[in-house]
Amino acid sequence: MSDTLLPSAFAEFEHFARVWCLATESERWERRMNSSMQELTEFYAAFFPRLEEAIAYCDKFPLDDLPEEVLHLLQLIYSLSMVAMAVEIFLQPRPVDSADAELTRTEEPWP
Repeated sequence: MSDTLLPSAFAEFEHFARVWCLATESERWERRMNSSMQELTEFYAAFFPRLEEAIAYCDKFPLDDLPEEVLHLLQLIYSLSMVAMAVEIFLQPRPVDSADAELTRTEEPWP
């Protein structure tokens, strides 16, 4: 396996990829719940400005045949979606006014 997870155009996010390139929504949720607001905010502030570019990059490939580095970029996008709610709305990792919110999937969407 290569030392890099992401396409070279997104190399600046490798350190985030090692934390946030997670295969399932449940893993991304768990990571968010166990991250500090500083960690969430740093990831969000760094990656959000290039979100549209990252989506456009992924759109160049067929969804059912993504190269591994593009799949990792897509996972990073998915993680940003999970983190954005904490940063933009809740201002904390856990949802507000939602009792003991949990995310339990019996089947994960692909990819």
